[in-house]
Amino acid sequence: MTVRIEKNGPVWTIIHARPEARNAMDPASASALHAAFTAFDTDDSASVAVFWGEGGAFCAGWDLKYAAALSGADALDPYDFPATGAPPVAPMGPSRLDLSKPVIAAIAGPAVAGGMELALWADLRVMEETAFMGVYCRRWGIPLIDGGTVRLPRLIGEGRAMDLILTGRRVDADEALRIGLCNYVVAEGQARHRAEALAHDIARFPQDCMRADRRSARGQHGLRERDALRQEWQGSKAQVNQGVEGAARFAGGKGRGGDFDAL
Repeated sequence: MTVRIEKNGPVWTIIHARPEARNAMDPASASALHAAFTAFDTDDSASVAVFWGEGGAFCAGWDLKYAAALSGADALDPYDFPATGAPPVAPMGPSRLDLSKPVIAAIAGPAVAGGMELALWADLRVMEETAFMGVYCRRWGIPLIDGGTVRLPRLIGEGRAMDLILTGRRVDADEALRIGLCNYVVAEGQARHRAEALAHDIARFPQDCMRADRRSARGQHGLRERDALRQEWQGSKAQVNQGVEGAARFAGGKGRGGDFDAL
């Protein structure tokens, strides 16, 4: 079993455990991760997922030994997007899923090539100070096919993204934090702990409201401002009543001075 789930209340930690291959992605792991994140998204008791690679590596990318065994023009047909309906499992597993709940990537060691694409798929990224990213597949002529060319420019801007895409160079944690490629940098060995603590903090909030804001932020790419504002309103107005209840708690003394502890 290369994938397992550890649950702590509303937080699920989804673990890729192929340490002998630095958590490189093979078809079995891809399918298992896709199934695990689908189960997380459909389980009403789950609120936030942490995505972690066991053994000191987040993911070294697509399993090149598996890739080397592929041959023929139709070798990648199982991964093709259909004309209609949901796409199949991606080469890197869950990278085509559009979840309704947040995922936090806890990154130790390499998150390179397809592994970097998985990190980009997450909502937030916590990197250990010794972790690194990079489009390492640039060396072998393997393109980014799991969302890298889409999500990276949206996250850090086209100019910075082009630098990383064209050169394939290594990006250490301090640079990743500086350019917005990750959100937090922690000491070696602490990524999972920090990501799980962050997940529990997020899970404390009213979830429907948080998911509405997340959905609007993710769904506004490519829309004109007025269309994006309309989408924001239509997707969030149903949550206002819940917000009114929260305002009543504030009036009763909760959350004063920006206090997030007593909600």
